[in-house]
Amino acid sequence: MKCYECAKNGKDTDTVGICIICGRGVCKDHLVREETPVWDGEYSIKLKCGMGVECKYDDVHHWKKIICMPCHEALKENY
Repeated sequence: MKCYECAKNGKDTDTVGICIICGRGVCKDHLVREETPVWDGEYSIKLKCGMGVECKYDDVHHWKKIICMPCHEALKENY
């Protein structure tokens, strides 16, 4: 499988991972691997909070997954 972002720019780069959100193949230069919030739902992201009633960033459960750069930017806009 080839990197989606590289292919858009006319490059031929093998993937090293798959975006957990959109399923695009990404190379090491086009992925983000960091702790991200756990979300509820499929595509409209709703952050899954801890036991409290009010959802604060510190209360959100996190996981470390591979995400492509466009999905990472969209996710950052929501937290």
